[in-house]
Amino acid sequence: MKVLVLYRPNSEHGRTIEEFIHDYRATHQDSQVEVLNIDTREGSAIATLYDVLQYPAILVLQINGSIQKMWQGPELPRLEDVASYMQG
Repeated sequence: MKVLVLYRPNSEHGRTIEEFIHDYRATHQDSQVEVLNIDTREGSAIATLYDVLQYPAILVLQINGSIQKMWQGPELPRLEDVASYMQG
């Protein structure tokens, strides 16, 4: 499984999500975290693929690419909540 983060770096939530990513990587070093800018071609395509409507978005994806859990919007999940889905 992996954590996928979609966001706009230069937005009002940019700094908050970057701190979230940093803290998650620091406390869960064994987890794979992929970060994509929603304004890139790849980021936009992934957002369309997973029907992401609000940013930032944090997705926990299974090995086959299906969604295990998704959070959207400015209310970020707790680090422990994301980690718990990574173990599922």
